[in-house]
Amino acid sequence: MSKYIETLVESYLFYKVNRYDIKGKRHLATLEKYYLVDLGFRNALIGGELASDTGHLLENIIYLELKRRNNQVWIGKSNNLEVDFVVRNNEGYTQYLQVAQTVQNTITLERELAPFDSIADHHEKLLITMDYDTGTYNGIKKINAIDWLTKNEK
Repeated sequence: MSKYIETLVESYLFYKVNRYDIKGKRHLATLEKYYLVDLGFRNALIGGELASDTGHLLENIIYLELKRRNNQVWIGKSNNLEVDFVVRNNEGYTQYLQVAQTVQNTITLERELAPFDSIADHHEKLLITMDYDTGTYNGIKKINAIDWLTKNEK
């Protein structure tokens, strides 16, 4: 199975994203994730069943935009929790991003914020959702995905 996935990566159909141990500050060799290069492939395969997986689609879109902005991107690991993205730009600036369709449910909000609680450094932490309301939770900025996607880069 891994040879098949590697072929898809080499064919530029998927991006392979490695894991990064945030506390140990080292790259991990296992449990990588894969993102589609073009979501049109997914649409062609499963057609109109898109609404059932909106959160994963949003995560893929955010990943593609991070790559378009020329960032280095990893999947973060802190203790046994996953941070969707550890991002480093060309100037060496680091951010942590969590992506969720919505966090209107208190349980979902707590689940999405939990990985940030185990990170002791002071890099920016963003929670990107499709929710219209924004705010801050213990220094973690919640922003709307459309606003994040359309903001001008410096």
